[in-house]
Amino acid sequence: MPIQTVAEYRVKKSGVEKVKRAIADFLPYIRAEEPGTRVYAAWQAIDDPTRFVHFFIFEDEAAVAAHANSAAVKRFEAAYRPELEGGPVVFTDFVNVGSKPE
Repeated sequence: MPIQTVAEYRVKKSGVEKVKRAIADFLPYIRAEEPGTRVYAAWQAIDDPTRFVHFFIFEDEAAVAAHANSAAVKRFEAAYRPELEGGPVVFTDFVNVGSKPE
């Protein structure tokens, strides 16, 4: 069963561009090296550019583990963690109860 996860966090205003660069650097790895990551999207709030949301759909638990334990994730964490403001990243897993397309 696919695992859908949302990660939410805020960063300091001074860290916004650094985090956006880190996301841009991270994406090629996910595309090339994580076939079990069906979907990865990173969003920045329009009304609060310090707020970021990442959306993942993983094939299974093995795909989650492959993602979480990768060197690329460690590099991304090293980039955004010093910029966090208002608390840690909050990860929430979801079950799809309806969508388009089905």
